[in-house]
Amino acid sequence: MTKEHGGYLLLVEDSLDQREAMQAALEIEGYHVIAVPGGQDALDHLRGAASPCLILLDLMMPGKNGPQFRAEQLEDTRLAPIPVLVVSGDGRVREKALALGIPESFTKPIDWEALLAVVAHHC
Repeated sequence: MTKEHGGYLLLVEDSLDQREAMQAALEIEGYHVIAVPGGQDALDHLRGAASPCLILLDLMMPGKNGPQFRAEQLEDTRLAPIPVLVVSGDGRVREKALALGIPESFTKPIDWEALLAVVAHHC
């Protein structure tokens, strides 16, 4: 039996297959996950709900992408303190995440053990 963790994770990922796989893997570990397909969906959710313990953010998405989401998140005093972890297939993910003020990032395919350690730290 898996243990239940406090709060929830907000997963922002445009690829349906990736989103469903990540959500399932995190839920197996006992996390409550709300998954949305894009940056605007994430902002809409956050503005109408309790804050998550962590946002898992893809960078490259149609519509409002990761950097655009992050800019709006930081402009909102209620949303700015929520920690963000970048998960992206971009080869320069670390550099791009740091440029957005996000110290933690993972390149796809994801090192699940390392990702779960970071998630556990925040949640």
